[in-house]
Amino acid sequence: MPIPWEAERRAVLETAQAMAGQGLVTGASGNVSLRLPSHEGRELLAVTPSQRPYHLLGTQDILVIDFEGEPVEGDLVPSTESLLHIGVYRHRSDVRAVVHTHSIYASVCAVTGLELPPVLDELMVVVGGPVQVAEYGFPGTAELAQRAVAALGERKAVFLRHHGMVGVGKSLQEALDICALVERAAQVFVLASLLDRAHSLPAAVVEMEQELYRMRRRAEG
Repeated sequence: MPIPWEAERRAVLETAQAMAGQGLVTGASGNVSLRLPSHEGRELLAVTPSQRPYHLLGTQDILVIDFEGEPVEGDLVPSTESLLHIGVYRHRSDVRAVVHTHSIYASVCAVTGLELPPVLDELMVVVGGPVQVAEYGFPGTAELAQRAVAALGERKAVFLRHHGMVGVGKSLQEALDICALVERAAQVFVLASLLDRAHSLPAAVVEMEQELYRMRRRAEG
């Protein structure tokens, strides 16, 4: 018998495995979700399960839940950060995928409370601006979701205080690529800071590149 939403659930699984393969998480940490088309009047998402190593998962282990966190398909427990994913989808109609990582340099910024400034051009054009640090919220809570959404704004990445980072996109690949880009930019920033040379782009360039980002978003609809 076919698995409901099989292609979408497989894509979430493959993205989670790629996230682990790129070293953006270890073990069963982090989580991945994909917004699904509404079904019978319910907004849905496919999301990774809680506390399951990604290399041991199959397509059927990816859950489908609604925007109230209620299960629709799957027998495992959905990610403890499901409220975070739902909060992003409710706030950003343009977002179809969310990837939450615990990568090292992004976590350094999250732990120290350091915003990632505009040190690289691509950070501005692709992510939309400096990556802000959300105020601390206890993992898995609505408070964490609200604070993450507030700090995310209209950009494509946010740091979670004492936790990790979140990348969003119109596809799973874009959200994963955002996480990888921010991790690399965070590494550059941390290392440049050790040399006391972490200079930001000129203000005029930042303004121009943010406008390019806004133009791209408008063009994408």
